[in-house]
Amino acid sequence: MAITRPNLVNGATARQNYAKGVKLLKNEFTGPKTSDFGIPGPPVAVSTYDLFVVWHHVAMMTLTPPTQMARNSAHGGPVFLPWHRFLLLQMEMNLQRVLGDNNFGIPYWDWAADGQLTTAKQKTAAIWKPDAMGGQGSPIANGPFTQDQFRVKIESNSNNQLVQTDHGLRRAFGVSGAAGLPKRANTAVALNQTDYDLTPWDSTSNGFRNFVEGWNPPLGMHNRVHVWIGGDMLLSTSPNDPVFYMNHCNEDRIWEAWLTKNGRTYVPDQAAPASLKGHRIDDQIKAFISGSTTPRQMLDVSSIYVYESLTV
Repeated sequence: MAITRPNLVNGATARQNYAKGVKLLKNEFTGPKTSDFGIPGPPVAVSTYDLFVVWHHVAMMTLTPPTQMARNSAHGGPVFLPWHRFLLLQMEMNLQRVLGDNNFGIPYWDWAADGQLTTAKQKTAAIWKPDAMGGQGSPIANGPFTQDQFRVKIESNSNNQLVQTDHGLRRAFGVSGAAGLPKRANTAVALNQTDYDLTPWDSTSNGFRNFVEGWNPPLGMHNRVHVWIGGDMLLSTSPNDPVFYMNHCNEDRIWEAWLTKNGRTYVPDQAAPASLKGHRIDDQIKAFISGSTTPRQMLDVSSIYVYESLTV
């Protein structure tokens, strides 16, 4: 039976369990060390939670092809949505495991609803309350992820290299180039795109994927959310902020609404050039774990989870 991913505004228990699960994964160590990933400094155990941080960074640093600056193995191309759907599923299964609850679903953050608020009220919306994800600051001062409860241990530096660190979680709303969150009108425009993606299959493309990812128009939906939150969400190691998963859960929800409306289609197919390897429908999604999951396998996950609402 499929689990339900709830709206975080309606799910106090889900919010609390999410925070609990994140901290359990942050304190779980199963063997990998920083040296396994070429991170400088003494070998230090990497938590299960931080393995996802490393995974996201490595994907962003893997260009497809190596000379293509706008497209990597998780962003800037068609695989953006399937790749993050796969990532969410892996995080969700780990949260279910440590919580001992196979019915747990990651709550989604409907940021377009908050985008309808004034820019001032966006900064005090329900998600930022102490009983949800806490607010902003360097480090944040309230909620379940204050520095005495949650520490950032691995991050990317100015040279896009992973380094060891030890600091509290940082957020700075609306100061890094995005004054406000995306609005309902932005999601409506995205849903009205009948093509999933189009040549040249990168950050300059038209189509639904690039509207949701936020390159077209510039600083659009997904990209705007990262920039508006700021702090640790600005970096390739953005999964350091647990809000990362609530953000991507909402983008996945928007994709599910588009798939429901337009059919479970994906492009490019395997006839596309080898230079698009990693983004074609039957290419393996780049991951640390074994297996051969493809974008095609991510098109219908209705047997695994559904959303409380697809109204976006």
